Amino acid sequence: MTGRSEVPIGRRVAQWRVRRRMTQQGLADRLGKSKSWVDKVERGARRLDKFSVIQAIAEVLRVDPAVLLGQPTPPAGVGVPDGLDEVRAALARYGVCQAAFPVSTAELRRQVGHAWLSFQHGQYAQVVRALPGLLDAVRMSSAFEHAESPVQAYRVASSVLVKLGEAALGWLAADRAVAAAGGDAVLTGTAAISIGQALRLAGRERLALAATVAAAQRLTTPRPSAGGAVSSGRRAQELAVGGTLLLQAALAAASCGEPGQAEALLGRAADLADQVEVAEQQRDVRVALADDPQRTSFGAVAVELTRVVVAVGRGDLGEALGRHELVIRREGWRRLPAEYRGAYLVDAARAYLLAGDLAGAGRMLVAADGVAPAEVRARPSTRTLLGELARGRPAPPGVARLATLVGLTR
Repeated sequence: MTGRSEVPIGRRVAQWRVRRRMTQQGLADRLGKSKSWVDKVERGARRLDKFSVIQAIAEVLRVDPAVLLGQPTPPAGVGVPDGLDEVRAALARYGVCQAAFPVSTAELRRQVGHAWLSFQHGQYAQVVRALPGLLDAVRMSSAFEHAESPVQAYRVASSVLVKLGEAALGWLAADRAVAAAGGDAVLTGTAAISIGQALRLAGRERLALAATVAAAQRLTTPRPSAGGAVSSGRRAQELAVGGTLLLQAALAAASCGEPGQAEALLGRAADLADQVEVAEQQRDVRVALADDPQRTSFGAVAVELTRVVVAVGRGDLGEALGRHELVIRREGWRRLPAEYRGAYLVDAARAYLLAGDLAGAGRMLVAADGVAPAEVRARPSTRTLLGELARGRPAPPGVARLATLVGLTR
């Protein structure tokens, strides 16, 4: 399986390994292989004839499998957005910048809100372009006495970096969010959501599980109020953030091979979703919840979507697909952000593929592209899935056209 270029695939693996500043031993460790195995691959002494292995190497090297296979370069505007080096440089700038005109709290809040709006609409390239300026604005801002905007700036940075497969950068941005939270329970909890996502992408599922469970416990454990009752709006935010942390923990537990713990965490999250629904019926918090200030999208529908993904993880594909068909008909489904729905539809496509239903998988992937195109065209893992479906005989309806559009086939 050498692709269409004259350059052997092993040579391409070596080139990208060097470009990523990774040793043969480092690549071997990430793949669970020996250094000798990597050396033989790069020298062409061992053939790469399984797409699953090529996919695993591509994920470690943070490239599209098509690049290793020597397939055509995606057209302009398709694929991982440019600008990640600038984001990396912005995160590497430490300390508070002394500016003649510090960015005001109101201006930083406006920039953060725009970045989140772009992210939730699935406009990842636009977010990446905005991030260097936004991260510099955090350093130049006068908003550190109001931690929410800096926390949310680092969170949106972490969220888009995780989408694009940049686990280490996503983890760094999430850690900055924790530091910026300054001990505020809700803000620390929202930052921990990003910590969990970055750790799972990095393959550190047990660390993700521990971090998210601990953060959820701090928010959801009943406690005596100190200095007056907690407002209903504040409590609603605690429940929404705590519930989202439990969903992240359930996904981590499923990845760790702990289905029983995953189900218990989902049960706790469902209880919190019921409490949030009750709180939403109170007039004084309806507006706050509608705005979703912590960008969690938490609720009963989010719990059911996570149940589908967890069921796939434990191999219960019949249950997963049955739940899927029901949950996408629920009223709350359409109210979720485009990014959230697009990401879930990609998960559903994987479920159909595992069940051997190529047409269903193709239908979900095409639907995801219609909802949030960047979920299909910019995320390396989804492009890999698209390539796999495009090689089906015959390819599911719409998949061949989408693969050509993305640049995976001629």
